[in-house]
Amino acid sequence: MTAVVLDIHDGWAELILNRPERKNAIEGTLAQAMHDALRQLALDDAVRAVVLRGEGGAFCSGLDVKAFGAEPAPEWKAGFPVLWAAVHNQLLASRKVLVVALERYAINGGAALALAADLMVCGEGAFLQVGEIGIGMAAPRNAAWLALRHSEAVAARVCLMGDRIGAADLLRLGIATEVVEDGAVVARAQAIAKAIAAFPAHSVQAIKSGMRAATMQMPPEQWMDACAKADLLDRQGAISHVTTNKS
Repeated sequence: MTAVVLDIHDGWAELILNRPERKNAIEGTLAQAMHDALRQLALDDAVRAVVLRGEGGAFCSGLDVKAFGAEPAPEWKAGFPVLWAAVHNQLLASRKVLVVALERYAINGGAALALAADLMVCGEGAFLQVGEIGIGMAAPRNAAWLALRHSEAVAARVCLMGDRIGAADLLRLGIATEVVEDGAVVARAQAIAKAIAAFPAHSVQAIKSGMRAATMQMPPEQWMDACAKADLLDRQGAISHVTTNKS
């Protein structure tokens, strides 16, 4: 069973995280399957919109800690950081409209995928949580997506408190596009994708690409790298400061 299902319809597609037994948690097989699916979609000019959702009624619980901690280490582990960075760069460079169906929760790494949405349909009982601050980690991809589409005030609310942000607040902050009944999330996201699929392909691609280029004004990989490098430089500065004080 593949970790990601790509289902192509007439002018739109569904990209389904397919590890329901692990709440669609992210690990190497899912990353590779998503990379392959996004590469296939990039070559299909007929697809205007993509619904990104999770199988089993939940979006994504973040990184699969159990899989990463397995002994012996899985073959994919060493290459995962580069592969997962490539997935986010693919999402950033995509000319398709990404419609996220947020059911139940999107946590940490899963939140970064949800925040990649151009349009987000959120269940009224769902939440998004960027909780890395509470476990001593940076959240560079969450920060990069928030910086692309939202103000620093919104990014601060999401990243610096580390708590669950419910559907009503996601809508108030402008992160969610719509809030619907929990059982209607996927159907509404699909309806939006179908509506976009009826538009001329060249206009969808041109508008999406134009909006993104106007915001980034740099290649996609540089946008994502900026937040990751900021964390690295901060760590190096802290180490240098401690070393200087000791000497």
